[in-house]
Amino acid sequence: MAPAVDTSALEIDPRAVFDWRAREPDLQLIDVREPHEHEAGHIEGDRHVPLVELAAAASSLAQERPVVFYCRVGSRSQMAAQAYRTAGFEAYSMSGGLLRWAGEQLPLTPEDGHVADH
Repeated sequence: MAPAVDTSALEIDPRAVFDWRAREPDLQLIDVREPHEHEAGHIEGDRHVPLVELAAAASSLAQERPVVFYCRVGSRSQMAAQAYRTAGFEAYSMSGGLLRWAGEQLPLTPEDGHVADH
């Protein structure tokens, strides 16, 4: 059976993340934005770990399971994914961030959620 995603690529499209979560609801999805950004709108079922706290949170993530990081536009999540790959995780960054997710009409939580400025 072919893998659900290209494991060699660092970035993964929002629609692929959405579909992957539908198949595997326990996919580790980490929002690395600031608290006010997360409160304004986020992906349901994610885990919020601000980028500055990410190194300390590594031991709380399951290294045997893939992890997808996201932020507003993809730059912070790309740094997180690169660092976690270096540490041995199967890590990805959602390309285009939450702006692209919302632009593709994918759902945000809360229902009236929006993508906050950084």
